Amino acid sequence: MANLKRRFGSLVAAHRKRVGWTQRKLAETADLSDDMLARIEVGATGVSFATIEKLACALQVDPAELFTSELPTGALLREPLSDVVLKIAGLKSEEIRWIGGIVDAALRPKR
Repeated sequence: MANLKRRFGSLVAAHRKRVGWTQRKLAETADLSDDMLARIEVGATGVSFATIEKLACALQVDPAELFTSELPTGALLREPLSDVVLKIAGLKSEEIRWIGGIVDAALRPKR
């Protein structure tokens, strides 16, 4: 659990720095105390769903982006992309690879 708290905190800090904010600015925007945000960013405390939502809203990211660095910033806020991801998520690995091939073919430069 401690590792998840540190990872979450690191991603909050990374998103905060991406937008060029101080801890104080994010704390104010998310309606949190400066101390609470500092403890979140170092992984010293857990957070509630309500706090996750406040942070995501303030940082203008989907809450899932505070748990993984593998998503391009703002990707989950693009509704059409979210729809496609949800459709693909339940497929078998071979079906996902097949769809990946179709996407690769569709994105190849036209000659």
